[in-house]
Amino acid sequence: MVQMWTAGSVARYIDGMPEWISRIGLNDLFASNTILDWIVLFGAILAGVVVGSIVSAILRRSGRKLADHQRIARSHTVGGAAGPSAMLIFAVGLRLGLFGFRMSPALSGFSIRITTFLVYYALFWYAFNVVGIIEPLLRRITGKTATAMDDSVVPLIRKTTRIFLVIVGFLLIAQNVFQQDIAAWLAGLGIAGLAVSLSAQDSIRNLFGSITILFDRPFVAGDRIVFAGFDGPVEEIGFRSIRIRTLDGHLVTVPNSKVVNEAVQNISARPYIKRVMNITVTYDTPREKLVRAVELIRGIFEEEGIREPIHATIGKDEYPPRVYFSEFNPDSLNIVVIYWYVPPVYWDYLDHGQRVNLRIMEEFEREGIEFAFPTQTIHLAGK
Repeated sequence: MVQMWTAGSVARYIDGMPEWISRIGLNDLFASNTILDWIVLFGAILAGVVVGSIVSAILRRSGRKLADHQRIARSHTVGGAAGPSAMLIFAVGLRLGLFGFRMSPALSGFSIRITTFLVYYALFWYAFNVVGIIEPLLRRITGKTATAMDDSVVPLIRKTTRIFLVIVGFLLIAQNVFQQDIAAWLAGLGIAGLAVSLSAQDSIRNLFGSITILFDRPFVAGDRIVFAGFDGPVEEIGFRSIRIRTLDGHLVTVPNSKVVNEAVQNISARPYIKRVMNITVTYDTPREKLVRAVELIRGIFEEEGIREPIHATIGKDEYPPRVYFSEFNPDSLNIVVIYWYVPPVYWDYLDHGQRVNLRIMEEFEREGIEFAFPTQTIHLAGK
């Protein structure tokens, strides 16, 4: 049977076929190759499919085993090669089968482009799969932070990287496989991109603002901040805006572009709460009692239950409470009291301040020291 199928016999069958077959060289393809050449081509393709399937199954099984042992990066690296390796081996088998095949220049060039396309596709497919490594690696980092925005950015980075790979792969295949002029395409995309960017400047600024907040970390979700007169905890950090729940209960939405360009007070990040209070006594208080008042207040700050949370460390220096007779006010003598409460828990700070106030009142009453209040003395000139 093999001997009966010769170039001449096949050519006689081809002569009766339509003209378009002759133009693309299919008549030469069948007339110039024997059945043995076709068997070799079929065998090469079959070998490529079988070997590719076996290799793909081995890689896929190995990837699952690595994933079961929590080796996520290796799992993506090995398991991600399962599909691309099958396609690459098939392309190699196809190319080897066509190596000794006699074809017209048009068909030969077409077959080369097809196998080259399959190789490029397999490589970019593998790169597309391997990008999945980014997500578990970044999850380990963002899992240590308190903000939910980090977790939102992780899939965004993965998707952006994959989109970038798809675009680069498409352009490389178009230029190197199909000989397309991508310079004109890029010029057109540049003009379109310029138009889009001009119409979406605010959105782009807000997006870059969210990235700045993410990496600069002036605050995280849950922190209490003061911004543009709004005071309250940050409920959400999005890609366009942040949401602040004010202490009055109102929800305020602020664009990210404004947040990164103006001053933000992060109250939750303070290491202590500083208190400055002025205690005033009457002008008829004797000097000895004024000195005694200062000593009493200093003694109160050394009492158990009041002493521990008010010795702050600022830089390398310790800052104990400060008490001084500081001013001659128009209607009173002023004693300034300054201390730093640690840790900066506001409700505990208020409770501590109440204990301090009550102890000062108690000691002043015992010593007969009178608090001053605003008074006004009027002198009438005699007639």
